[in-house]
Amino acid sequence: MRMPSVIVGQYIPGDSLLHRLDPRTKIMLSLAIVVALFSVHSQWSYMMIGVLVLVAVAASRVPFKMVVRGLRPIVFILLLTFMLHLFMDPGEELFVVWRLRATREGLALGLTTAARLILLIMATSLVTLTTSPIVFTDGLEKLLNPFRVIGLPAHELAMMMTIALRFIPTLLEETDKIMKAQMARGADFDSGGLITRAKAMIPILVPLFVSAFRRADELAVAMEARCYRGGAGRTRMRQLRLGALDAIAAVGVVAYLTAAVVLF
Repeated sequence: MRMPSVIVGQYIPGDSLLHRLDPRTKIMLSLAIVVALFSVHSQWSYMMIGVLVLVAVAASRVPFKMVVRGLRPIVFILLLTFMLHLFMDPGEELFVVWRLRATREGLALGLTTAARLILLIMATSLVTLTTSPIVFTDGLEKLLNPFRVIGLPAHELAMMMTIALRFIPTLLEETDKIMKAQMARGADFDSGGLITRAKAMIPILVPLFVSAFRRADELAVAMEARCYRGGAGRTRMRQLRLGALDAIAAVGVVAYLTAAVVLF
């Protein structure tokens, strides 16, 4: 089976520990990891969070190669962020490239920011990799239900977010197919200046938008054919229930993250 290059929105069926967790537990714990990543500054804290994420990947039984390949779309962002910190942050000089000064503080901050982005993508992607779209929607709706008192459309918002996540890999695969078809017809996307390359993208964007609208129309027809009328009166075949495994995971991860934030 060919591994997808984008893991956002993908779901890998399985029966691992992470697959058996309630979606609400996974969503909240991933948010806790994100908060911890932006709260710590010590390299030991990042190492602790990194170990936690690697343990979660092992517990999910998702191929580690797939998780690593899923980072490929953000390689440019990682390199750009690292270079900006390396040459723009003030501090002790390491070396000079043309008129740009690389600093020791910039190197440390660049590595820290890159590690933060990598761990953030890995931690949040594990939620969709181990949660089916329907279960993810139900869990997100349950979490948003308390905000209905202020007029927040919990069901509609959860449904839109789930559909958007699910269609990310589909649209990216469609883009790849269109680009290969255009290249087979002699299209050139690499040569020329910025304006020339932008114009070359038009033959890709037009069929991509047409395909996206067609898929959206097909999805709307399919939902109407199944008598979908939003969250009003909607029942569920499987009710979400928090169990002992969710409590153990929540307490263990929160305690671990608290130690990573407080101790270092």
